[in-house]
Amino acid sequence: MVDTATAMATAGLGLSNEIWWLILLFVGLSLQILFFYIWEKEGLFLNVIIGTIIANLQVVKTIILFGFTATLGNVVYGSIFLSTDLLEELYGKKEARKAVWFGFASLITMTILMQIALQFKPSPDDFAQPHLEAIFSIMPRIALGSLTAYLVAQHHDVWAFGFWRRITGGKHLWLRNNLSTMVSQLIDTTIFCTIAFLGEFPMNIWWQIFWTTYIFKFVVAVFDTPFVYLGTYIARKVHGIPPRPVEK
Repeated sequence: MVDTATAMATAGLGLSNEIWWLILLFVGLSLQILFFYIWEKEGLFLNVIIGTIIANLQVVKTIILFGFTATLGNVVYGSIFLSTDLLEELYGKKEARKAVWFGFASLITMTILMQIALQFKPSPDDFAQPHLEAIFSIMPRIALGSLTAYLVAQHHDVWAFGFWRRITGGKHLWLRNNLSTMVSQLIDTTIFCTIAFLGEFPMNIWWQIFWTTYIFKFVVAVFDTPFVYLGTYIARKVHGIPPRPVEK
């Protein structure tokens, strides 16, 4: 069973990394909207928690994407901004910031518990320990970079989305979504790549990771725009959430 799963993972079911990246992008954004449809605000909170944990597991893996070295977690992490932007748009800054702290707490909890788990001596028949060590032994540095970048970038995004909402008078949702997210992604990428990867890779590879991480997150921000509109449509038509007044 393990050999079969490994072979399937290695072969990628015959699909290129680029196709899998697009699949991951569509599935990740669609699941966020589905959770919002089912659980309303709580579904958006859940998206942030799940996305924060999964992104920090996936980021350990580097892949070749469109000819460049990139980290895997940028799609899932970039899609978190969809949920925080919807929270800000529909429920206000307080709820969006609450989601940011939920994600922060989930990542700290995972890091602490998994570091403790690694200290247990495995049984002679155990096969998981070296694999867990490969993933989680570098988690403290990644977690530090991620936590720092996450808090700064997400709080900036909440502030920036509200700022552009006031400037546009609550109109041009696509503009507010992209302006706030794209700047926040640059802040996030700069802080995270510096703390997590500087010195871990040769500088030419580090720059590739930096720019591909930002560019792919930038693409995620563009692609999530229709999903933001879909989320607001569901809010009005399904959940009966009225438009929120523009803060002054």
